[in-house]
Amino acid sequence: MLNYFQKAWEHLKRDQNHKVWQEGYHAKLVETNWFMKQKVNYIYNNPVKDKIVSLPEDCYFSSARNYAGLENDLEVILLDLF
Repeated sequence: MLNYFQKAWEHLKRDQNHKVWQEGYHAKLVETNWFMKQKVNYIYNNPVKDKIVSLPEDCYFSSARNYAGLENDLEVILLDLF
């Protein structure tokens, strides 16, 4: 996998050895609950979209389980977003 990340950066002009994130994705400042909820829902629904799980809370190592009131090995502080 490390070789894959090394090859992913070769075409870039930045001084780096590996690339994990796709090109064009940049950090955004989260300033509102609406924006946070949108991003959390996007992350939760990625495995559903890719047909890895049927529901976001079916992904065991996801805080979606905590919000759904299900058992999880992750210690999560629930925010009042949903």
